[in-house]
Amino acid sequence: MAENAEPASIAARLAHVDTRLAFEIDVVAAAAAVDAGEAVLVDTRRQESWDHGHIAGALHLPKATMDALIAELPRHRTLIVYGWGPGCNGATATARELLAAGLDTRELLGGYEYWVRNGFPIEKDGVTSRHDTDPLVTADTH
Repeated sequence: MAENAEPASIAARLAHVDTRLAFEIDVVAAAAAVDAGEAVLVDTRRQESWDHGHIAGALHLPKATMDALIAELPRHRTLIVYGWGPGCNGATATARELLAAGLDTRELLGGYEYWVRNGFPIEKDGVTSRHDTDPLVTADTH
């Protein structure tokens, strides 16, 4: 690895990181934004995944129904889209569609998986619950 990167390379990397920071949001910041009434969580997974469990209070917007439901989404709050977890890019594709439609949209880092691992509320069959916080994601281990 080079000792000193070229200035153009550093500028490109900074631009990339700045873009990611403007677009992505972690679960702790997302929970705070939702609690403050600034944002709404949007689950982009298919029906079977939603039924398996979803973030409590989230809206369901699977790809199959996006065109029909996009007009009903709130326009006065940031939409924070999520999928299963870091290995799923369905939320990224949905975010692109929502941004193209003029909606303020961010993507939840870690998706549903990291929401659950952080012990935030989830819902299944109308029952809200929380899992124990994974010690690997608690603030004092970062």
